[in-house]
Amino acid sequence: MTTATATPTKFETVIGVEVHVQLKTDAKLFCNSSTHFGADANTHTCPICLGYPGTLPVLNEKARDLAVKLGLALNCTIAPVSKFDRKHYFYPDLPKGYQISQFDQPLCENGFMDLSNGRRIGITRAHLEEDAGKLNHVGAEGLAGSLYSLVDLNRAGTPLLEVVSEPDLRSAEEAKEYMANLRNIVRYLGVCDGNLEEGSMRCDANVSIRPVGSTTFGTRTETKNMNSLRAIERAINFEVARQTKVLNEGGTITQETRLWNDATGETLPMRGKEAANDYRYFPEADLPPLRIDGEWLASVKQSLPELPAQRYDRLLNTIGLPAFESNLLTETKELGDYYDACLAITQGQPNLHKPIANWLLTDINGWLNTEKKDITEIALTPEHLVELVALLEANTIGSSVGKKLLPELLTNGGSPKALVEAKGLGQINDESALEAMVDEVIAKNPDNVAAYKAGKTKLIGFFVGQIMKASQGKANPEVINNILAKKLAE
Repeated sequence: MTTATATPTKFETVIGVEVHVQLKTDAKLFCNSSTHFGADANTHTCPICLGYPGTLPVLNEKARDLAVKLGLALNCTIAPVSKFDRKHYFYPDLPKGYQISQFDQPLCENGFMDLSNGRRIGITRAHLEEDAGKLNHVGAEGLAGSLYSLVDLNRAGTPLLEVVSEPDLRSAEEAKEYMANLRNIVRYLGVCDGNLEEGSMRCDANVSIRPVGSTTFGTRTETKNMNSLRAIERAINFEVARQTKVLNEGGTITQETRLWNDATGETLPMRGKEAANDYRYFPEADLPPLRIDGEWLASVKQSLPELPAQRYDRLLNTIGLPAFESNLLTETKELGDYYDACLAITQGQPNLHKPIANWLLTDINGWLNTEKKDITEIALTPEHLVELVALLEANTIGSSVGKKLLPELLTNGGSPKALVEAKGLGQINDESALEAMVDEVIAKNPDNVAAYKAGKTKLIGFFVGQIMKASQGKANPEVINNILAKKLAE
């Protein structure tokens, strides 16, 4: 007699993310100590961020301004009055024994972000808080296996805006896109450099699963230590697979904090997950309520730059670029700004819009990747890129000549038109001159001519290549193809 194997339950993934955005200020949230990254340990500290008795915090107004900007960009309601609270926990890198944060009256609430698949992800809140310090583990990559740990308090007191999403994300891919979008927004605003590797943006993923069709949330785990978009995706996928296996084998999920190990590709238990009451929140008596003036808030909203989603919509629907190109030109502010500078020069020449985008996203981007450079480091100005594309579109030069000139223009700059004239690289459009070249190539390759006429029509590429070689890339390909078609049909 055989025993039937139980059918594994199908689960739905439920994800919420908490992202700590380090605000781009020169000083810490409540003191004047520097926030510069990479300094020697414990050199950017003072009695306030070290938690000396008798010291008083004073709010950094620039941090407040940047927090409000990001809250507005995330479609949040900005509270006219919010307050600071003490969040208590004991850890070696928290010198005061508590963290100044915001609990029940955060600065920003009830926002949202739209994903490319049309799904809207709610943003519960975004609140100001100070960062803790850092433990440097000696003798191992992390805490496990280390000989001892050293405390560096340079980061203690650095201003953060913690952005908390609703548990609306349904896959690792959605979480990755959400994080990529958020990183792009903070860079467009200039509120954070968005560097995951250096920790200026840190993402904690709360992951749970539930049977498909259920409306009750499962037990969640919080995964930390993910320092790239790829790591976020991999860690969530691992955690979903792990929880699925545990439940299908009859086990239960423990509410806990887990660490992502990028080298092994797995999450590992770190500690039991705290609840809000474990932190013993109470109001920060040394800081007054944070009040936001309505007129000032309106002026901040008016000053916001064009955001990634708005730029994408403009490139797609106003400029007329395809969705793929519009998305790529939106991914970084610098690339989008460069393209916009080109658009400003091409007034009345909409035929140049797509060719400029193509050159930016293919040949120029390829050169940048090879040279490990950024668009801000090239010598080719938007004016001269427009000039280069105009030469190509007017058939003054061919694409092979353009590709040949590009590295020099990217490295040294200068006028493409002047360079073409100096090197004698203007395109040959004269039909009689090109016909002579075609006749010569045909005469030299009788076997290939016979093969072409016998049905091997792909050999047309061979003949074009030979003519382009003979003309040093200056022959007009369109004219060549027309002449070849006639000659080879004789």
